[in-house]
Amino acid sequence: MKWTRPLSFFVIALSAIAATAEPLPADLRTNGFLLGTQSYTFKNFTFEEACAKTASAGVHTTELFPGQKISAALPDQKTGPGVSPEGMAAIKAILKQTKITAVAVGVVAIPNHEENARKIFEFAKELGIRVINTESTDSIDLIEKLVKEFDIRVGYHNHPQRPDNPDYKVWDPNYILELTRGRDPRIGSCADLGHWTNSGLAAADCIKILKSRIVSSHLKDIAHGSRSCARPGTGRAKLDEALRALKAVDFDGPISIEHEINWEDNVEDVKSYVTFVKELK
Repeated sequence: MKWTRPLSFFVIALSAIAATAEPLPADLRTNGFLLGTQSYTFKNFTFEEACAKTASAGVHTTELFPGQKISAALPDQKTGPGVSPEGMAAIKAILKQTKITAVAVGVVAIPNHEENARKIFEFAKELGIRVINTESTDSIDLIEKLVKEFDIRVGYHNHPQRPDNPDYKVWDPNYILELTRGRDPRIGSCADLGHWTNSGLAAADCIKILKSRIVSSHLKDIAHGSRSCARPGTGRAKLDEALRALKAVDFDGPISIEHEINWEDNVEDVKSYVTFVKELK
């Protein structure tokens, strides 16, 4: 049987396979890093307020977390997959008004159920989001399929080690390296530098293990003698070493400031991270 497909068909097909997201503007970066906030930092406020606070801190990107109220005008609407058309329109309007770019969403469970998992990727695509952060290791086969289809990265986020739960393994960079071995390069680690510290690990060493498998990061310092957050450079996470390690492995993904303390008034804390990154040499 003679194949009758036109040459243009193959050109289009190959272009679709090779397509990657357009680079974000350089003016969104701080000292070379795509630095912004995790909206969870402002979880006690609406998404609209969180974006305004992000802008006032001097950065221009944010990572959405599912479940945050969108605005006072829409008290029953929350960010995340499944948002109504009205809610999605409001999210876009808020981002435009505050001049904030949505670059990531997380941490979100990605179920091993294609219809439900697809909704998460569709939500991200609608907002131009580049990375979905998750801890859903059981769904990796489906995740890889959707990563290829949507050209959206997926980062496996690490909370601290749980000694009472040996089945929780994503805290270990060696586990993530093995989990993603041979997988699409857009699947990797959401490197939470502070949580690695609370697992007894050196963040810079973890980065050297994972290298190009790091697709996103959460930035927090950890207080001495505590598991709580601290202003950058005052704690024990050695963020300067970690950030230099990220540069050394040519990391180009989003870094989300996630300062989980002083919930009602932490903009100055966030600004201290921005200054810290600006002054890094």
